[in-house]
Amino acid sequence: MAAAAVTGQYRRGKTVLFLIACGWAGAAPHCWLEPSKSLMPAITLVFLLGGYGLRTVFLRDRDKKLLNATVSSCESLQDGQLPTVDVLVAARDEETVLERLVQRISSLHYPQNKLTTWIIDDGSQDQTPVLLDQLSKQFPNLNVIRRSISAGGGKSGALNKALTHVKGDWLLILDADAQLEKDSLHRLVRYAKQGGWSAVQLRKAVINSSQNLLTRLQAMEMAMDAVIQQGRFASGGAVELRGNGQLLLRRALDKCGGFNEDTVTDDLDLSFRLLIAGEWVGILWDPPVQEEAVDTVSALWRQRQRWAEGGLQRFFDYWPALISDRLTVSQRRDLTCFFLLQYALPLVAFSDLVTALLTRTAPDYWPLSIAAFSISGLAYWSGCRTTSEGPELPRPEPFSLLMAIAYLSHWFLVIPWVTIRMAIFPKKLVWAKTNHQGQKPLSI
Repeated sequence: MAAAAVTGQYRRGKTVLFLIACGWAGAAPHCWLEPSKSLMPAITLVFLLGGYGLRTVFLRDRDKKLLNATVSSCESLQDGQLPTVDVLVAARDEETVLERLVQRISSLHYPQNKLTTWIIDDGSQDQTPVLLDQLSKQFPNLNVIRRSISAGGGKSGALNKALTHVKGDWLLILDADAQLEKDSLHRLVRYAKQGGWSAVQLRKAVINSSQNLLTRLQAMEMAMDAVIQQGRFASGGAVELRGNGQLLLRRALDKCGGFNEDTVTDDLDLSFRLLIAGEWVGILWDPPVQEEAVDTVSALWRQRQRWAEGGLQRFFDYWPALISDRLTVSQRRDLTCFFLLQYALPLVAFSDLVTALLTRTAPDYWPLSIAAFSISGLAYWSGCRTTSEGPELPRPEPFSLLMAIAYLSHWFLVIPWVTIRMAIFPKKLVWAKTNHQGQKPLSI
């Protein structure tokens, strides 16, 4: 059964109910439980959600050799056996990175008659259109699609525009700042075909981790995220796409109705529609897709607001199917625990803290927060000590781990703020793109 994109009905109402539920859960121990029993809800959740988190990390560590060996052990496909692939890049004001991207794609070890690049210029107002005209003359496999800045639909609209032109068996979705090794696509396709996946997400690696402390912490965060993804994969849970470095089977994408133009995170939304449609997603540690991390706190704040909003939207939009028997028991358990840790815990902890201040009592959910941060630290350690291709990962030394754990506390600000904003203000769908530094081409 197809899992068509939804239009996001009643999101504000659902957000209000979620906000009320989390507020009540955070305040309840202070108001209705005796002081000697006020920690019981948190301790109970530590065993349930903490157990889920530990199992996820340990399963990944137990199975990671098997997961990574799939590519190296499988027989190489001959050129005649390789499927056709279209590389899709939605670009707006990307003059600093596009030339490098096109050069990287053209150097991939993949039959040129089976590889086509499509860059959708989505109303760029810098020198991107001029640069694309120059590049299309140099690289015969590069095709440029133009959209006006008022076309609508954000990145999803740009990608859907490209779907009317492409004919390949598979689609590789890249951001404009993406960098791949020459054999990445060949290995990625081999892995997808051997595993029978409808989509595969590459681990995201940070190019500029040495730039400052913030980019270093994001490099560790990406490694942690990949560890959790692999653990969810190993336990039969849900693997999520991450936008950049995702290989999609065209047939499966069409089955899901293309990209959802009513969401701010096309990748997270598509992850759920693939899951509901019974299309499996794989995760690959090596080779990674390399990208830039944002290098300022203000840019991080904007980026994380979009991620938080898109993450909540998909749960609100698809929850009837997510709790139905269209998903396995393992998938439903995984999604429930993930939702509670990622989205409910920051709101409950916020409500708990506010109520503690008002009632002049001690917070009650600190055991759960400590457990969540501790498991994150374990995932950091596991990821950063794993042998990896691409940019070198920061060493998981005690001070680095403490800094990385402290850095994660920004979600305890982002999630409450975004949820309150979603409950009060109507959403204006805009493409809040991440600015990429790169280097302006000399040819302009």
